[in-house]
Amino acid sequence: MPGSTNTLLIEGSFEELSDELAHYVDEIRRRQGDDTASIQADITPILEQGQKDEALKKLVTGSAVLNAAPEKEFIAAYNLLVHLVRQSPNLDKFLPKICQNLSAPITSSPSNGAELALSVLTTIFNILPTDNETRYHVLMAILRVVRGSSSFDALKSQLKNIDLWIEQWEIDEEDQRKLYLSIAEIAQEASEDEQAYAYLLRALRTISVEEASSDEARMLSIRALKAALLHPSHFDFQDLTALDSIQALRKSDALHFELLEIFNAELLDDYNDFADEHDGWIEEQILDTLVLYRKMRLLTLASLAASSQSRSLPYQQISRALQIPSEDVEMWVIDVVRAGLVEGKLSQLNQTFLIHRSTYRVFGEKQWTEVQGRLDTWRSSLEGVLSVVRQEREKVIREKERELKELESRMNGGGNVTGMGAAGARRTPRDIDIGAD
Repeated sequence: MPGSTNTLLIEGSFEELSDELAHYVDEIRRRQGDDTASIQADITPILEQGQKDEALKKLVTGSAVLNAAPEKEFIAAYNLLVHLVRQSPNLDKFLPKICQNLSAPITSSPSNGAELALSVLTTIFNILPTDNETRYHVLMAILRVVRGSSSFDALKSQLKNIDLWIEQWEIDEEDQRKLYLSIAEIAQEASEDEQAYAYLLRALRTISVEEASSDEARMLSIRALKAALLHPSHFDFQDLTALDSIQALRKSDALHFELLEIFNAELLDDYNDFADEHDGWIEEQILDTLVLYRKMRLLTLASLAASSQSRSLPYQQISRALQIPSEDVEMWVIDVVRAGLVEGKLSQLNQTFLIHRSTYRVFGEKQWTEVQGRLDTWRSSLEGVLSVVRQEREKVIREKERELKELESRMNGGGNVTGMGAAGARRTPRDIDIGAD
């Protein structure tokens, strides 16, 4: 797979190496029973005239037969072709054909063909300057091979470089979209749902406002919408609703948009009303109703927790909202905690779910009102605490003042005692002095 830039070293002059490769291509053709004109014979006079690009054109055109080269010779033959092509000022003219050949099946090695093709394509990618846009076309060829061989793991480690490459190549939004969609499709076929959705979303973000209502945008938007709804751990839909192409569904595909809005902000009752009103539509869209029901219950429980002023939910309220038996409440609470939507603990004794942390699914006017109510409650509680603190402080001050007054009263009323004590104090050192004599 693509890595740091490499250098390809092959000894020999351009003419000598071209003649050698042409002879090799003719040999493979003869093995396949192709007795058409010899490429070696065709390029000899061309090379004598110094027309290197014309010779390369014939070599590259005939290079498709290299896919039938013996496995042990395959990489060397293609590397020689790449070395010759690199010496042309019109590199971009020849590489696409080579990449196309390498994207086709390697007939000489059905089992290791993908590995061989990826090795050559990686070499091509790495010998090109990092800012060369041709790297984009080579990468697209790599993706075609990866997809055909179901080897997504070989691509995974390189995904971190995608953003940097796009910046270096300065490719337009359309090419970016093609790249993202290719990665999304490979990931989806490899059951990498998280990656597939992430790159599908990135593809949608390349669609401009002017293109938001196009057929391509509509199809991609519906595809992303379904992927988000069916993804077992995707619960935040604002990444979708913020896109222009998704908003365009409000007119072109109103039911899809309405369903998304329900999952974005509404509750299980709203979903059931939608399903009843549009009976059979969800199944027609090939959406798994069991998956949708489960996700909608988890989202409903998350909304209940976020809107609870008391920070606790009785089992009975959860059972009612989720339309489940009371004995299943704890299981659903555990599931919503595992999903990361809520944090808290169950009180079996009090049949209550105590909420430690919850997050609003959307934040609008209703949520601001709830926050204001909660802040008012906290303010009232703090005012009560401050009032108690002030009362206790005043009580302590009064107590200290009372003690001081009592002390002063005792001191003023017991002067003789103090005098006797003083006299005694003078006698004590005298007695000590006598004893010392």
